[in-house]
Amino acid sequence: QVPLVESGGGSVQAGGSLTLSCKAAEWLSSTNCMGWFHQAPGKEPEAVAAIYTTPDKRYYVDSVKGRFTVSHDNHKNTGFLQMNSLKPEDSGMYYCATDTAPCTYREALGPILWYKNRGQGIQVTVSS
Repeated sequence: QVPLVESGGGSVQAGGSLTLSCKAAEWLSSTNCMGWFHQAPGKEPEAVAAIYTTPDKRYYVDSVKGRFTVSHDNHKNTGFLQMNSLKPEDSGMYYCATDTAPCTYREALGPILWYKNRGQGIQVTVSS
C-alpha cells in the first residue's frame, strides 16, 4: 500500500472554501486514479470526485458539480480537492484514495473499497 496523508481540513462558514490535499509517498507513474470521499456521521464514505490522471479525466457527483474541483500535481506527489460554496451538509470526514488501475466513472465514483490505498481522513466542518 502507498501511504496517503490528507491535509487542509478545518472549520468554515457556509459559502466558504477549503482546499484539501492528499500527498502520496510515491506517485504517479503507478497511480492512475485518485478519488475523494465524504463520510457523514453514521454513514459510509461516498465518492464526491475523482480524477483519472493520465488523460486528466475528472468525475463528480451531481451534488458537488460546479462547486468542487479535483486536480493533481505529479511533481509534488499530491492531489487536491478545491471545495467552494460549502454547505453544512458537506461536513464530515474526507478521505482520498488511489489505485493503479485506470478508472471509468463507475470505478472512480463507486465504493471506496475498489481503491488499493486510502488515507486516514480529515475533518471538514461547515457551519450555517
